[in-house]
Amino acid sequence: MRLVAFFLAVGCLVTVARADGPGDNVPNKVRPIPKPGIEVPAERAESLEKKLAELGDALAKLKSSDDQKIRDLTSDVEIYHKAVSDALKFNEFFEPKELDVADKLLAEGQARAEQLAAGKSPWATATGLVVRGYVSRIDGSVQPYGLVVPESYEPQGQLRHRLDVWFHGRDEQLSELNFLQGRRTQVGQFAPRDTLVLHPYGRFCNAFKFAGEVDVLEALADVEKRYRIDPEVISVRGFSMGGAACWHFAVHYAERWFAANPGAGFSETPAFLNHFQKETAMPTWFEQKLFHLYDCTDWAPNLFHCPTVAYSGEKDVQKQAADVMDKALADAGIRLRHVIGPGTGHSYHPASAAEVERSMDSIAEIGRDRNPTAVHLLTYTLKYNQMSWVTIEGISEHWERSAVEVVLADTSSLDVNTENVTDLAFDFPPGWCPLDVDQPVSAFVDNQEVLLPQPLSDRSWHAQLHLDDGKWEPGARKQAGLRKRHNLQGPIDDAFMERFLFVKPSGKAVHETVGKWSEGELDRAVNEWRRQFRGVAPVKNDADVTDEDIAQSNLVLWGDPTSNSILAKIADKLPITWNKNNIEVGDQSFPAKGHALILIFPNPLNPDRYVVLNSGFTYREYAYLNNARQVPKLPDWAVIDLSTPPNSLWPGKVAAAGFFDESWKLKPPAEDD
Repeated sequence: MRLVAFFLAVGCLVTVARADGPGDNVPNKVRPIPKPGIEVPAERAESLEKKLAELGDALAKLKSSDDQKIRDLTSDVEIYHKAVSDALKFNEFFEPKELDVADKLLAEGQARAEQLAAGKSPWATATGLVVRGYVSRIDGSVQPYGLVVPESYEPQGQLRHRLDVWFHGRDEQLSELNFLQGRRTQVGQFAPRDTLVLHPYGRFCNAFKFAGEVDVLEALADVEKRYRIDPEVISVRGFSMGGAACWHFAVHYAERWFAANPGAGFSETPAFLNHFQKETAMPTWFEQKLFHLYDCTDWAPNLFHCPTVAYSGEKDVQKQAADVMDKALADAGIRLRHVIGPGTGHSYHPASAAEVERSMDSIAEIGRDRNPTAVHLLTYTLKYNQMSWVTIEGISEHWERSAVEVVLADTSSLDVNTENVTDLAFDFPPGWCPLDVDQPVSAFVDNQEVLLPQPLSDRSWHAQLHLDDGKWEPGARKQAGLRKRHNLQGPIDDAFMERFLFVKPSGKAVHETVGKWSEGELDRAVNEWRRQFRGVAPVKNDADVTDEDIAQSNLVLWGDPTSNSILAKIADKLPITWNKNNIEVGDQSFPAKGHALILIFPNPLNPDRYVVLNSGFTYREYAYLNNARQVPKLPDWAVIDLSTPPNSLWPGKVAAAGFFDESWKLKPPAEDD
């Protein structure tokens, strides 16, 4: 009997903690998320501290072990310590019963530590509900995830299993402690036969965007390393906030999944906020462009490559998400499979859940199409630039619709149509290329024939072409200076989806106002990274930055060119001038006494990494109140007028802002406004 049958029997209710609504539309009356916790009795706090110290000592010994296998599994122990330690340190026990949960988690963590010290790790081969962890490359923090491992799973067997990724709903009290407790005790909405279900934490309550997105990819990679997973049968699923996440992962990584199953949630920003939040979005021109990053309606044609089964309750206000995706898909010539629970609000209807499962099981029998003969890829940024064997390596202008359609016409030619694309690459791994190996390949690109290299004898094929003065040419573009490229294309928030380092100034700013503002924004960035993305932002003084830091991290420089020695080294290599008198942006000039610069740019000391000036992630407290608001708030650069203090929306008054062009050069203001 499948585990899902039990949940169908009890009605498939989905419970989420949701507190957003029209009352959260007042920027100067923003409630804290997460809310302050309860007061922990002194004797209880003392008991927890003692147990934390014992587990901490055990962890230290495990981390210093000579046995690499033991060190590799310490994250499975550390998740317990972090969950309880953070709840105690940051006042995140929200209910008295959570104190009992903390005792249970510490006991379980201590038991794992003792088992691991003895060279044993029974949880690593256990079936049922399992919680595990990994160390994130972003900030070195340990992040938890939950698994449902089917009884049929055999660690040493030959069978590779299907895996479903399930995205949880919005819960403003989902501390690590509460997440671990849920994953230890609740199977979840679906648990198909012979299928592992991955429940990523997503770094709290961000709809699995930004670092939350990376959490999913890192947790998935960890599971694929530790379990026998069939890479051709991985799906994404979720409900409410998790449904929004599912739409996001489906359209941006369409070729990775055998299917997507979004339920409720939101799929874009302005219409949803108007419909659900009763808020009329009034974005700046650059926010309007940045909506493209997560407005899944804009990316709907990519679902050509991802079978999709949407679900909504008939009476659920969040049915809007699937309705607008239905229209967007229809505009792309695709009919959406939309299962609707009759008479149902914000939950799964039992019969509809069974219908969804039948569809997902049927699609899983086929698996994903790893080698399609026709590829459709639409993007607005090189952040998401690949579909199967086709990669867009350059576009004419970021945040405008860019698309390519490639069809294998026969065994020696392909038809290619592009829009706002300048550079392309085609890649088939050994054995997968369907083209003839005994002749070159003719590519008809926008009705122009381009002769490309023939495949190799192992039936692999790699080819590139680029647009030069309106004409497509074979081969890669000759590099001449900086160009925007995958994972080095901005905007500012992109720097916090890879390893980063906050660099604190050791000197004194020329203007006291700038120094105090930068210091306040740095303190806020550190605190909010912990609160909203559940890690510890790495911080160093400028004098302590090493060559290894420059090589491996995006550097976030705080202060001005006088106070921060790293910024002083690169100031004359940035496209915006900042000196003791002025900030000069092309023909515009702003007095340095009352203004500061925020910016993202390839680091002149290492152009393979970013440098950021004076900014953490750009959405602020007002956006925490509704996940649809959690989108980039600033483009590639902004000049901040400090006469307006920072608030829940902005770091000050945005005096000017814009995007750099595809060569990381300043655009004329007229092109942006």
